[in-house]
Amino acid sequence: MPYVNIKITREGATTEQKAALIKGATQLLMDVLGKNPATTVVVIEEVETDNWGIGGESVTARRKAGM
Repeated sequence: MPYVNIKITREGATTEQKAALIKGATQLLMDVLGKNPATTVVVIEEVETDNWGIGGESVTARRKAGM
């Protein structure tokens, strides 16, 4: 049973976009590894930009600095 965890920043991904991610990840596992889509689990986690760090800084701070 494949388990896919997709983490994105919480910035307004639509329900339709999330559905496309779930469908696409499921399809990819089926196409590449022959996995059964009925037993493939996809979870999307949305993380606040204050809680997502790159290069020692939060995404929020980096954006404020114009990076």
